[in-house]
Amino acid sequence: MIKKRNWKPLLVSLIVVYATAFIGGIFTSGAVDSPWYQTIRTSITPPNWVFPIVWNILFFLIALSIYFLWTTAKNKSPKKSITLLFGMNLVLNAFWSYLFFGLQNPRAAFIEIIVLWISIISLLILSYRVNKKSFYLLLPYFLWVSFACILNAVIAF
Repeated sequence: MIKKRNWKPLLVSLIVVYATAFIGGIFTSGAVDSPWYQTIRTSITPPNWVFPIVWNILFFLIALSIYFLWTTAKNKSPKKSITLLFGMNLVLNAFWSYLFFGLQNPRAAFIEIIVLWISIISLLILSYRVNKKSFYLLLPYFLWVSFACILNAVIAF
């Protein structure tokens, strides 16, 4: 028997996640080639071309994670938590770009990325309880942001 897919939550997930990516990209795209960023880049910073590839993959995985969590949750309570946690996480994700690249404030961005990292841990805990597939889809995001925390710390301090 073929399982019926509900395409509306998938489409909404993709739109919301890539809208977040677009907003973050507004602050990032012009700044990565700026003299300011070139002077603060560390030796462990990947080449600029790596970031859009990695982030597009991560945003796709995040959208799939939202979709699997949302369609697995049986009642309103987990759906409310899913919406709240992912909403906060996506806002934090875009806000980091604003702080780091828009305001050129690596120290404020470092404090913020720690909060972002904690929000990802919260998402991992929730997804582990509701849908293991969603949990595994979020692991690369957690690992990449963990690496970003190190990069941000090296630059900020």
